[in-house]
Amino acid sequence: MKSIASLIGACALAALSLSAQAQATQPDLNKGAALYNQVCVACHAANGNSNTPVHPVLAQQHPEYLVKQLQEFKSGKRDNAIMKGFAVALSDQDMVDVSYWLASQKANPGFSQDKALVGKGERIYRGGLADRQIAACVGCHSPSGAGMPSQYPRLGGQHAEYTSIQLKAFRSGERKNSVQMSHIAVYLTDKEIAAVSDYIAGLR
Repeated sequence: MKSIASLIGACALAALSLSAQAQATQPDLNKGAALYNQVCVACHAANGNSNTPVHPVLAQQHPEYLVKQLQEFKSGKRDNAIMKGFAVALSDQDMVDVSYWLASQKANPGFSQDKALVGKGERIYRGGLADRQIAACVGCHSPSGAGMPSQYPRLGGQHAEYTSIQLKAFRSGERKNSVQMSHIAVYLTDKEIAAVSDYIAGLR
């Protein structure tokens, strides 16, 4: 447990450093809106409220988290050929502008779909799985799924399919840009991933 705590602490410090860097560059929300509508809207829909389950909702996401993801798509640390193609064309200022504009947009509420799974998902999200030393999601992502600015992303209302895909990618090692999520996801079964993803979709 000490090693997990150390990893979380290190990642939090890195996130805070990124936050300070992003704040040093003042965002231009008008440019962010224009860039989003030129480049991102086709997949992520108006105002970042994606209506396609495999494309994440970006509205109201913490800007520091979005900047970090764009930087890591660009560098290849987060491997996604489609997103890399867009990210490589963005300057650091572009990333700040579009991320802060998205953060200013209100996310539409999401909904859980599977009543049989949502109770199991709630138990995992709020209490973790002690027998496998899996920490509760609520500790980092908050009871409402709002996350913690500059540290942990907003999850509430996210498409269950997208969340499930990301958890499986962390579990398999395909997604490598969050050490603490890789250490958690590796212990989750497909059914547990489906349950917690569906519960997250209904958080608000």
